[in-house]
Order: sequence, then C-alpha cells, then structure tokens
Amino acid sequence: MGRRCSELDGQASSLESSSEGQLLERNDTEMNSVKVEIYGSEYRIRGDADPDYIQEIAHYVDSKMDEVDRETSLGSPLKVAILAALNIAGELFRERDDRNKLLAIVQQRTEELSQTLDGELDD
Repeated sequence: MGRRCSELDGQASSLESSSEGQLLERNDTEMNSVKVEIYGSEYRIRGDADPDYIQEIAHYVDSKMDEVDRETSLGSPLKVAILAALNIAGELFRERDDRNKLLAIVQQRTEELSQTLDGELDD
C-alpha cells in the first residue's frame, strides 16, 4: 500500500505516493492529520502515511525552498516553490536514471552468469 498525503488546508484533494513514489489523486476520509511548516507557512496535511514520514517530506521541501531562496533573488514565494519543485524533479529523474543504469548492469551480469552456469552444467 502506498503512503498518502491527502488534504492540504482543508481542500479535499488527496495525493497518494505508491511504492515507486508516484503521486495519485484520491478521495479518502479516514486519515491522519499532521501540521507542517514549509517556507514559513503552516499547512495541515491529511494522509494515511506515518506522521513522521509526512514531517520528513515537508522538511525536505522546506529545505529545498530555503536553498533556492538563499541562492537566488526571486522574491516571489511562488517562483521559489516552482524552482524548488523543478530541482526536486531533477533529483528524481537523476535517481531514476541511475537506478535504471544499475538495473541494466545487474541484468547483464545475471545473463552472463546464467550462461556460464548453463555452459558448466552442460559439460
């Protein structure tokens, strides 16, 4: 089952993250409520994920927004949020790419070992 963050400031939209980290919109009513602070604003997040996990994610987003704010002079919280989101998406894409490269190496090594074993067993 995926971890979900669903309600933000009383709005009924929900976000579910699957085991692969994808966000899906859901409507669900029985969830935890966690108060988080991101970029100086307080939000109430509802979800069935562990409250500590929700806090950890919120802290990460907050730190990324603070980082963008320190390194740029955008001024607008919306622009800071968009650039932070792009940076986080870039991290996700790089991690996916790295994972896919590693999976390809493992698959290749597995095939090589399987062929070696098959050859030894045939002898």
